[in-house]
Amino acid sequence: MSAVVAVDVGGTLTKAALVDADHSVLLARRTPTPTGPRVAEAVIDTAAALVGELRSASRDAPVAAVGAVVPGIVDVGRGVAVWSENLLWRDVPVRDRLAERCGLPVALGHDVAAGGLAE
Repeated sequence: MSAVVAVDVGGTLTKAALVDADHSVLLARRTPTPTGPRVAEAVIDTAAALVGELRSASRDAPVAAVGAVVPGIVDVGRGVAVWSENLLWRDVPVRDRLAERCGLPVALGHDVAAGGLAE
């Protein structure tokens, strides 16, 4: 059985969960969202580290993909965080950069839209 890692980048915390095919949360982690200079790269590094940690811990459920959500304006088709006021970034290709760091397919979405879909 395979799993996915869900990543929610927030203004204060970045949360990640390992979720199996039955939608059960197997493991979860959280860490402060980086701020300051080069925030986009620091946020992507943080998300990739959480994915790596959960991936390493998932012996029984190999990770097949990553789903990440971010605040602000998101171009889902291009996988780009167009603008985020609270993260102070513009035109960041989150999907491609996170996929490169993790070596997994990544889907990117808007945090509130994803929350609505989850409900």
